Amino acid sequence: MKHPLHPALVHFPIACWVLASLADFGGLGWHPEWLWPVSAGLAALGCILGLLAAGAGMLELTKLDGEHPAGRTAMWHMTLALTTWCLFAGSLVVRMRGVTPLPPDALVLALDGAGLVGVLATGWLGGTLVYVHGVGVGRREG
Repeated sequence: MKHPLHPALVHFPIACWVLASLADFGGLGWHPEWLWPVSAGLAALGCILGLLAAGAGMLELTKLDGEHPAGRTAMWHMTLALTTWCLFAGSLVVRMRGVTPLPPDALVLALDGAGLVGVLATGWLGGTLVYVHGVGVGRREG
């Protein structure tokens, strides 16, 4: 494959998780009943799309040989990405009563906040992989 799929897919779970977190934090002051299902839906969609992005990332990781200078950074990137996924999945589980989403409590907001930090750190490491180590970047001959 000439163009890696992982960088194209990661934008979708990131957008879903950021919007879900913004809805949770933004809705604190006025408690709209319609906002909690939207927020939970975005979190769930982010988790589903995050699995697709993770799968594509695992395929990209197999292209790095054991001696590649980006190997350590790639492992940290993957570890933080999976931790971030777990934070948002945990937020989703905690906020649900059966199939009914509840307003976010302190634990949900803490998981959202930690997940947002995870998204930023994971993105930073992903940028390091591309812009410092050149992972997934095609080299032109000529």
